Amino acid sequence: MDELAAELGMDPMEIRRRNWIRHEEFPYTTIAGLTYDSGNYEAATDRAMTLFGYDKLRAEQADRRERRDPVQLGIGISTYTEMCGLAPSRVLGSLAYGAGGWEHANVRMLPTGKVEVVTGSSPHGQGHVTAWSQIAADALGVPFEDVSVIHGDTAIATKGMDTYGSRSLVVGGMAVLQACEKVKEKARQVAAHMLEASADDVEFDQGSFRVRGTGAAKTIQEIAFAVFAAHDLPDGFEPRLDADATFDPENFSFPHGTHLCAIEVDTETGQSRIRSYVAVDDVGKVVNPLIVEGQVHGGLAQGIAQALYEEAVYDSEGNLLTTTMADYLIPSAADLPDFVTDRTETPATSNPLGVKGVGEAGTIASTPAVVNAIVDALRPHGVHDVRMPCTPERIWRTLQSVNGGAA
Repeated sequence: MDELAAELGMDPMEIRRRNWIRHEEFPYTTIAGLTYDSGNYEAATDRAMTLFGYDKLRAEQADRRERRDPVQLGIGISTYTEMCGLAPSRVLGSLAYGAGGWEHANVRMLPTGKVEVVTGSSPHGQGHVTAWSQIAADALGVPFEDVSVIHGDTAIATKGMDTYGSRSLVVGGMAVLQACEKVKEKARQVAAHMLEASADDVEFDQGSFRVRGTGAAKTIQEIAFAVFAAHDLPDGFEPRLDADATFDPENFSFPHGTHLCAIEVDTETGQSRIRSYVAVDDVGKVVNPLIVEGQVHGGLAQGIAQALYEEAVYDSEGNLLTTTMADYLIPSAADLPDFVTDRTETPATSNPLGVKGVGEAGTIASTPAVVNAIVDALRPHGVHDVRMPCTPERIWRTLQSVNGGAA
């Protein structure tokens, strides 16, 4: 997109605006046959440009170019749409995928009123225990602290497709929610029996079942103990409130966002420095803002590292030279800039909570934003590409190679 903008003499953001899907066009079926259910690229981009100070930075860039400043300013843009929540099983089958896209959960209401959630998706830093506890606590009206999440042991969690492709919340979390709804429906039958009312007249609100129009009520914890005791249950009712659910989504989820990077490049040494970075992502409804923020920050660190630092280096005989952390550069916090992050919210229509994936958002957007910024800074020197990682030596050699060696 940047090369096309340069060829046409247009601002690279403007050419993106002219070609993206407008928010009123959703749901939108692409030429590849995928249906994007929701999105608002305009809102995310406008917010990012405001936080970034886009016009002011473009003006500074023009001034530096006019003065032939040896330290040039580049502005990198990455507007992305991601396909997350690997599913549905029928679609995967049509692609000859080796398995389905469903996920499984089991929710157990214990006699003590505590809740156990068994999930087939296993976290490795994504915060499933916290998010799943929030979902179950909200759905069942119990304290957050009363929910335990069990995962990772196939002797206990016997079903599941696990964690990858930003599918945990949009598939695994929905299985938890569905299981909670089944638990509530079972409890409603018992509550109606205990309150001598029709189940159709029993409402659930914040952990209590109430008879509509009266003050009669039973908490879900009271019902859990009554089911355990089994002294007076509806005829034919099995004395347990446990429930299983397997969620197979109807569509993928499609988060999107706009990332902007301003980077200073010293054309005499090849040294680059990220001056500012703004990320505005739309991941639908957010269950836990802190987890989302952490996912974005980690993704940005990984993507920026790919653009600037990390590289597997081999010798002429194919031997890996970067075999230890002394040779392979992984950036620390000191090597990374401050991030300005924000969100817009366009709920997904493919799941009850309206959530979308966030696991790869930072990695997808940051690498092209950084490389585009470096190329943008060097474009007046005839540079159209710099191979990753864009180390100072590689930038300097690229500058030397253009125009017969004249930087």
